[in-house]
Amino acid sequence: MTAPSYGVALQGVDPPAAFTDMVREIEALDYSHLWLTDSSLHARNSYVYLTLAAVNSSRLRLGTAVTNPVTRHPAITAVAAATIDEVSAGRAILGIGAGDRPLLALGRQPCSLADLADAIEAIRSLWSGEEVTAIAPGFALDHAKLRFGARPGLPIFVSASGPRTLELAGGLADGVIMLVGLFRDSVSWALEHIDRGAAAAGRPRPHTALFAYGAISDDGPAALAAGRSIAAWFPQTAPHLCRLAGLDASIVDAVRASYAGGEFQEAEAAAELLPDSFVRRMALAGNAQEASERIRDAVAAGVDSVHVFPLGADRMATVRAFAGVMKSIAEPAGSQR
Repeated sequence: MTAPSYGVALQGVDPPAAFTDMVREIEALDYSHLWLTDSSLHARNSYVYLTLAAVNSSRLRLGTAVTNPVTRHPAITAVAAATIDEVSAGRAILGIGAGDRPLLALGRQPCSLADLADAIEAIRSLWSGEEVTAIAPGFALDHAKLRFGARPGLPIFVSASGPRTLELAGGLADGVIMLVGLFRDSVSWALEHIDRGAAAAGRPRPHTALFAYGAISDDGPAALAAGRSIAAWFPQTAPHLCRLAGLDASIVDAVRASYAGGEFQEAEAAAELLPDSFVRRMALAGNAQEASERIRDAVAAGVDSVHVFPLGADRMATVRAFAGVMKSIAEPAGSQR
């Protein structure tokens, strides 16, 4: 098995000084990527924190995971990502998606896939120095041109969990952020849809980045509790993955009826309806050995990188443990420390 690269995804929930310390430790743990969420009112500004990360690291690739073209005009996003790329000496990635439930607090809805594709095209054109005129349902550009130099090849990763978005990403993105749980059937299913989109566009499969939410801890009940909230996100947003995981349809319906919040952390009551077995299929929810088994199973399906989104009371403990898991996966079979 070829060992994938690995990264960390964080929300900007920590004060700046604490976040800066986290960035330094994450780089010291040999992570390759650091992602920041852009979740409207739920955390601090992602681009400000990515700037902090840029000036307090030297190797980490830095990206949004993810922004959207609803709360930010694509031209503003183009400027923000290009600025992070310049500050970090070419280490930026723009992670973008259609938007998620945090938009509800702003009175908005996720955009259509056509709008997402239009936004990506406009952003790339601006980075290339073109003058752009475009009228899309969600935004407009009138002879717009970026007035400072940007890197034309700045990579764009698209966040996806549904079949149509996975296929769209396969056809146009430089990478796909996969939010599909952590069991082989779901990862293989997602890769098939990415490949379908890539084949239709006549291009190779883009980079595939699997996101692993949850906690790694020897305190089993605490780790399971940390994974529950993100597990409740799947019935609400990706019920097709629940079917793949074998979750009873009546439980899916019950979770959807009781989860009215925005961010997944607001799904605590709904999460209690989920069986432990489902939580463990969708999230990190156990000790390091259990995490290793889960990640090895997902990696065997063929993803290029795996990125931990730590949850629970001690997120950096999970970050440290995940680094150990990924390093153990990289070791040849039978090697000894």
